[in-house]
Amino acid sequence: MTTVAHPVNTSSLAPSPADSFLSNIVLPHRSTYFPLGFPLEVMTNFPEVLAASAKSWNVFQHRFDMAPLQLKLSVTSNPNKVSTLPEAPLCRAQDHLLTHIADQYNFVSCDLNTGLAFGWITEQTAQSSLYLRYHILEAAALSMLAACRVTALHAACVSINGSGMLLCGDSGAGKSSLAFAGAKSGWTFTSDDASYLLQNRTHNVVVGNCYQFRLRDSGAQLFPELHGRPITPRAIGKPSIEIPAQELSGITTAESTTVKAIIFLNRSPTAKPELLPFPKESARSWLHQGPFPHTASNRQQLAAIDGLLKLPVYELRYTRLEHAIDRLNQLAQIGT
Repeated sequence: MTTVAHPVNTSSLAPSPADSFLSNIVLPHRSTYFPLGFPLEVMTNFPEVLAASAKSWNVFQHRFDMAPLQLKLSVTSNPNKVSTLPEAPLCRAQDHLLTHIADQYNFVSCDLNTGLAFGWITEQTAQSSLYLRYHILEAAALSMLAACRVTALHAACVSINGSGMLLCGDSGAGKSSLAFAGAKSGWTFTSDDASYLLQNRTHNVVVGNCYQFRLRDSGAQLFPELHGRPITPRAIGKPSIEIPAQELSGITTAESTTVKAIIFLNRSPTAKPELLPFPKESARSWLHQGPFPHTASNRQQLAAIDGLLKLPVYELRYTRLEHAIDRLNQLAQIGT
């Protein structure tokens, strides 16, 4: 990682009559990071932006030789002198243009065809590392990655005895808790809620953030060792418990895995533990929620999903986590 740094001139953070559009702000601080293994160049006029970027992405290694995505983030002063952070951003899109909007002083716009994002934030936002990382930096980077480099899947990904499995389902289906419980039992962990399918590959290779587990705040009821861990506020009303994988002994992780089966989770209080065939057209409709519809790579992404659907697709009905783990261990061992 190469970083170029210069001192900050805070007097230059305010608009001037000669540059009311803030179009002439110089971005002297820059560094390249590798979220999910892909290069991303971050440029800014405020060093705290690079510090936050490093917290998000320094764990990832450079794995894919592709042109860097670019994120240009200007920091300006807030003329209203507001000391509180804005609400979580809204996300709005028109064709291949997408914007994360917190307020008139904090937003980032992404061109999902070219892989270029630019935005403006206030000093207060730049100095709040958690808000900056989750709502601005990671939101922009993952939006561009999901449009330009990979196909996003709302699924956890684990590997059982070398057999990669996608754990699919809507929010609340139990993807993260099953991935966490399975990792504790010996599965290899790749991702807990968001997986990314590589494009133009002979095999169905998925990458993810294997360096962190995220569970709902109710996860402490299932896993007593999570009691007392801090709750992190997240978007869409989903506060979470976040655990770096390195803090957990005996956990095996992998940044990528080759998927061999797709599992749709059906957890209910009365379910008999069983694995049933799942209709592929229903799976296709569900997986098609991931790709952005109006991007240059949309056709490639849909083709990647078609390739993925050549794999066996199952519905896993279960009540208890240990029953689900036993049934998927059996699937990995004997194939049924």
